[in-house]
Amino acid sequence: MIIGIQAFFRAHRFIQQHKLWKWILIPGIIYATLFAIGMYFFSSTSTEFFEWMSYRTGLSSWLNRLNNSFLGFLFIMGNLLLWLILMLFYFSLFKYVFLIVGSPLFAYLSEKTEAIIEGKDFPFSFTQLLKDIKRGIVIAARNSLWQTVYTLSILLLSLIPLIGWLTPILAVLVECYYYGFSMLDYSMERHKRTPAESIFFIGNHKGLAVGNGLIFYMMHLVPVVGWVLAPAYSVIAATLSIYPLKQAEK
Repeated sequence: MIIGIQAFFRAHRFIQQHKLWKWILIPGIIYATLFAIGMYFFSSTSTEFFEWMSYRTGLSSWLNRLNNSFLGFLFIMGNLLLWLILMLFYFSLFKYVFLIVGSPLFAYLSEKTEAIIEGKDFPFSFTQLLKDIKRGIVIAARNSLWQTVYTLSILLLSLIPLIGWLTPILAVLVECYYYGFSMLDYSMERHKRTPAESIFFIGNHKGLAVGNGLIFYMMHLVPVVGWVLAPAYSVIAATLSIYPLKQAEK
């Protein structure tokens, strides 16, 4: 996990040294714009939905009649946790759509990173590019399915008082793992690993995936700049972190 986190600092130096900014800024700006618009509309609609549900079920008026501060506190905390988990769920769906659309660029960035490390060029192959796109879509769809199952389970767990307060942390860790998985898989595909082999390898190196996804999410705490840089930094960091492991295996 520490290697996965440190790789982002190495990725920053790598990008500066090899002048890869043009491959980062344009898709990053598109991603940041779509992310900001999507989060704004989802946030406002989910807040309105909670207010409507509280009104329709009569929960708000019931709590007002009881005038119990502890129950009111639990209700507010429950609403907040549910809102956070739904926001993460939306972020997850948005992320997978962008991973599918951006898979050609991410595959190219991963390939270019490894080519620079090894000091050689990988010849461009349109056929291979199509394979990379297909592989990216399959992995993203598989991960989104499993993550949805886990997220819905966490959502149910969040309804339990006190215990449910830990669920946002659990949801974030699941998010981090599956995002990092997608980033690491670009390197696995280039080395002719099947999806099953990739799942096995990354499953045995979960820390790399979680570390990569964790910094990706933390970069979103820096408005605009973090949003622009996060996707490309993640794929380059994933390539740098997994390369020594694959060399050691050889």
